[in-house]
Amino acid sequence: MGPAPAPQTDTLEQAVLAANRRFYAAFESLDLAEMEEIWVHEDWVQCVHPGWNLLVGWDEVRESWARIFSNTERVQAAISSVWAHVQGEVAWVACTEHITTSFAGGFDTALVQAMNLFVQRDGAWRMVAHHASPLPAALEPPVQ
Repeated sequence: MGPAPAPQTDTLEQAVLAANRRFYAAFESLDLAEMEEIWVHEDWVQCVHPGWNLLVGWDEVRESWARIFSNTERVQAAISSVWAHVQGEVAWVACTEHITTSFAGGFDTALVQAMNLFVQRDGAWRMVAHHASPLPAALEPPVQ
């Protein structure tokens, strides 16, 4: 018997897309323990939230999610324009985030372009980088 065939790219991309969905589910749940399960806990992981400086290392990344979760009552994260690619044990997903958050005193909506990077660890796809940048507001038609 020869070696087992390599997994098909479509199957790998589906697994990465599932990991990406788990990331957004953890975000929406405001559950830090769930978010911890998604990420690799190394000193080289990176995160950029919209309007924030670059965060490097799991301790800084974890603290950022803890701050966001403690100041947010509810979040809804719908994603669109999702594109995934797998290259060996590394994969990335680009998507547009439609984020609505409620907090003490109000709510906010944002349209954000995100790039999420994953690596395979212990048979699962784990996040190593999240970069989210705000998109410009859609131009409104002129008032007639």
